[in-house]
Amino acid sequence: MSETNMPKILITGATGQVGSKVINYIINSDEASNVEIVAAVRSAAKAKPFTDKGISTVIFDFDNETTHAAALKGIDRLLIVTGYTVDMLRQSKALLDASKIAGVQHVVHLGACGRDDTTVAHWAWHQLVERYIEWSGFSFTHLRPETFMQNMLSYGGKPAINNGVLHQYVQGARKSWVDVDDVAHVAALALLHPEKHAGRVYRLGYDAKSYYEIAELLTKQIDKPFEYQPQAPEVFLQNMKDAGAEMAYMSCVYDHYKRYAAGTIPGADDTFDNFPEITGQQPTRWADFIEKHKSELGY
Repeated sequence: MSETNMPKILITGATGQVGSKVINYIINSDEASNVEIVAAVRSAAKAKPFTDKGISTVIFDFDNETTHAAALKGIDRLLIVTGYTVDMLRQSKALLDASKIAGVQHVVHLGACGRDDTTVAHWAWHQLVERYIEWSGFSFTHLRPETFMQNMLSYGGKPAINNGVLHQYVQGARKSWVDVDDVAHVAALALLHPEKHAGRVYRLGYDAKSYYEIAELLTKQIDKPFEYQPQAPEVFLQNMKDAGAEMAYMSCVYDHYKRYAAGTIPGADDTFDNFPEITGQQPTRWADFIEKHKSELGY
């Protein structure tokens, strides 16, 4: 327990779409006065938006292990959100080893899709991190979100829809989807109430749709024509090479796009009924998401 006798929660990925929303959920919750949030940032410039709101910050870099001990001092609960590179394996191990020394009690890990027996490579990497968390003896909550609905707003810093045309790489496959807001809500509750959520693996996906079906919903709700034009996974692979992306990870993404298209990922469209039990609310489904983001999805 921290020196203030209030649990301190360290949020990695605090400036990202999940981490920032987790912080907002916590500071706007009824329990906000019972915990201290600490945002992990890589520079003083990135700290300023948090300090302006009265949120504590620490300098932390997944790739600089000398920052770990100071960032973890007095921390009781930890949210781990790593980036999209194979380095996530080394980064997670180093952080967890330092967290054990620092006395962290509860770890909430943002993982990836998949059943326990998945052979999709980058999903399996996250499950290996889950096992290391358990082996290290932490109290834990594992989050396995399905595909983020926000990927339809932008992906890789570029719009995902251009003049009503969706280009994706999975042919007519149906995928399971989740709103990032819902993922953040579950993460916040797991950090606020570890006694309720310890030892749980939460798969988070609440609407199964193909891109053809999403285009139909967009057309109906926005009252403009939308069309899905599937592209070969090889187009994605070349785009990532051209963008200078980390290819060990993106090659795995390319491979799983091929498997989606071929229909060889078991449970690709699995959906779950756990959200009301966890949060007391209904999850966001595609019709809700489109209504919420009409201005961004329109053209």
